[in-house]
Amino acid sequence: MDKFNAIVIRENNNQLSFQREMIDLSMLSEGNVIVRVNYSSLNYKDMLAFQPNGGVVNNYPMIPGVDFSGEVVQSDDPEFVPGDEVLLTGYDVGVTHTGGFAEYARVPGKWLVHIPETMSMREAMIWGTAGFTAALAVEKLQQLGLKNPKARILVAGATGGVGSVAIALLKQLGFQSVTGLVHSGEREKTAREFGADHVITASRLDKDQKPLTSAKYDYAIDAVGGEVTSQILPTISYGGSVAITGNAGGTQLLTTVLPFILRAVSLVGIDSVAVDSDKRQWIWSLLASDWDITDQLQVTEIGIDQIPDEVAKIQSGHHTGRTIIKF
Repeated sequence: MDKFNAIVIRENNNQLSFQREMIDLSMLSEGNVIVRVNYSSLNYKDMLAFQPNGGVVNNYPMIPGVDFSGEVVQSDDPEFVPGDEVLLTGYDVGVTHTGGFAEYARVPGKWLVHIPETMSMREAMIWGTAGFTAALAVEKLQQLGLKNPKARILVAGATGGVGSVAIALLKQLGFQSVTGLVHSGEREKTAREFGADHVITASRLDKDQKPLTSAKYDYAIDAVGGEVTSQILPTISYGGSVAITGNAGGTQLLTTVLPFILRAVSLVGIDSVAVDSDKRQWIWSLLASDWDITDQLQVTEIGIDQIPDEVAKIQSGHHTGRTIIKF
């Protein structure tokens, strides 16, 4: 553990650079548990961490990576002992606290989750932050009434990390009418491969921003945000709900009160960063049992030196499915 590999982002004269470096524990943020990282994963938020003014990282140098799974090697937390297999998503990891793109991580034990016995460390990161977020969105819609297997469900951002997992999860749970919304026609085939029953492109949404249109969908998971959210809301049926998980399409929401007061539509936000530990453990237990779809997901496994190329794919909009990093 004297020296180990990490991706380090540095700032010089308002310019960012990043590369693999050999570092030691002194470069890691404080914490009472040290984990030998086996896997991490790539998420949209990770891509933002590599961008100047990406709104994710403000202090440098920083080791990015908003999630990881691995084995405890040292612990001052009574809940964890060496040899425990653990995972971490969210909190400040990869943002203000050194993250998962390194062979070791040091974090507060209260941020960690014991990996369920039936889940491997690799499977934990096939889910990763994106899968955990998708699961939270599905669970929230179930709370809001999503039960009918014939419910019409729209998933925006259908070929990305959150969207692709959400589609597969909804199909696993028996829903028969899942529509994937993709940016362009070239993604239609991919969305169908992920399990979508129907696929539409963004061009088929109402660009005129009518306050209400015909009710095409009962529920939606929106991993895009911005204009797409504004266009989805008028299409939701009476009493339906939209769970929004991301802002790749922008942060502004242009809508009217009509979907809410004339159709009783609910718009709910999904945060995966600050979820309490009990709910985290419960969601992960679901993902390890009845909701397990890891064998159905499109997964690309890379090494640490391939991270910059994969980040560039996310930035350019050419990344699909889940990408995990093996250390």
